[in-house]
Amino acid sequence: MAFPPNPLQLKNYLKAFALVGAATVAGELLHPYTSMPSLMMFYLLAVVLAALKLGLRPAILTAITSTLAFDFFFIPSRFSFTLLDEEYITTFLGLLTVSLVISKLVATARQRADALFEREVETACLYSLSRDLAAATDNQALFAAVVRSAEASIAKQAAIFQVIDQVAAPAMASNGMIFSDDELLSVDESLKYKQRSILSGSDEEGGSLVCLPLVQAGCCMGVLALRGSLPGSNSQRLVEGIIAQTASTLHRIELSHQAEEAQAIQTRVNFERALLNSISHDLRTPLASVTGALTTLRERKDQLSDITRHELLDTACSEAERLNKFVGNLLDMTRIEAGAIILNSEMHDLEELVGCALTPLEQRIGGRRIKVLLHEELPLVRIDLVLMAQVLMNLLDNCLKYSHQDGEISILSYLDSPWIVLEVADRGPGIPEQDLKRIFDKFYRIPVPEGAGGTGLGLSICKGIVEAHGGRIEARNRQDGGVRMLIQLPLGATES
Repeated sequence: MAFPPNPLQLKNYLKAFALVGAATVAGELLHPYTSMPSLMMFYLLAVVLAALKLGLRPAILTAITSTLAFDFFFIPSRFSFTLLDEEYITTFLGLLTVSLVISKLVATARQRADALFEREVETACLYSLSRDLAAATDNQALFAAVVRSAEASIAKQAAIFQVIDQVAAPAMASNGMIFSDDELLSVDESLKYKQRSILSGSDEEGGSLVCLPLVQAGCCMGVLALRGSLPGSNSQRLVEGIIAQTASTLHRIELSHQAEEAQAIQTRVNFERALLNSISHDLRTPLASVTGALTTLRERKDQLSDITRHELLDTACSEAERLNKFVGNLLDMTRIEAGAIILNSEMHDLEELVGCALTPLEQRIGGRRIKVLLHEELPLVRIDLVLMAQVLMNLLDNCLKYSHQDGEISILSYLDSPWIVLEVADRGPGIPEQDLKRIFDKFYRIPVPEGAGGTGLGLSICKGIVEAHGGRIEARNRQDGGVRMLIQLPLGATES
């Protein structure tokens, strides 16, 4: 793309004439006191200033005009031209040659300095943009960085159009930037044909609109629209750099998202495979025990003693109960994930909740010591008694499973504004720090102590039920050994 060059302004030529006039006036004032070569220095100074400030062409004009002015005003036979006079022709040619050479050298040095400065500005702009783009993790951050960079360097306003259903839609634009129907049509054409387009406009309308397709790997991923009095052709490198960096970063983010999606799919496949293996194992184990016990009773009933038959029946009942609990946990987890839990909330005392949880566990508790300390002035709490009793039972079941036979289990309750807290603690080995948050994940089981069974669903179900009540649950290790499970229910759900 080549932007139209900036036209030379008439005022630069007028300034060149003004410099020659100033040199002439200075020479006229000093003419009685100085020599002719000294007067020539004023015109050479005017040429140097023109080359430095106005450019090469105004400097050449200054050189020619200075030669003519010097001849007209200061050569004897003043106020007439004597360029072809043999006596002064060498002076005129020397003055003109020196003036032209000086203007050319100074103008070239100025152009090189301007080019170096422009390159420095372009490099700084592209570096700043590349730094912002490298930090961009999504399209919105990328679009914001590109719009900022374009506004600061090449245009009054900038916008990014993103491809949505094969149509260009504005994703990010400068403040107050709106588009006419013709401009939107120009953007669509740029997107469709992957070509740059310029839609001319007046200064009152905000200037021309330049549409630049963002093409990477043969795919147009968007359009960069620039509005305003755009710089000359020297800005082409900067525009090309912004386009290239924007397109490559968009492509990188898209590939990153594809990689994340592929990784998520693979992770889900691996999880589903592991889940299926886990469920198959947890279902087969109790089924095998029940089947073995019942088969033995059927085939060898006359050869078994009463004690052996009772043991086999107890085994079958125990494993059937375990299987029923596992299936029930699966169903509860399915309801929680589907958001199908309907709370039958009523006002209840925490003492009533603890009693409902301890009663079914009496046989398992046996001689274990359960210490219950409930604050006497606690308010009633609005809960689903059945579901919260299941939560408390699951926590107590874990304490019984993972703590020592002679270890104490404690149940505490207290106020910790804005929560009412129910705490279940044991004196077991504790939980590794890296597992404290993961224990509430589905099918996650701590590998110790050895021989402790479970499906890894109990704590996940507890978390789902507590969160359905607007509360939260967390695990903390005790400093002197053991684990504290904290159930926090909001005080807003309580009633004094």
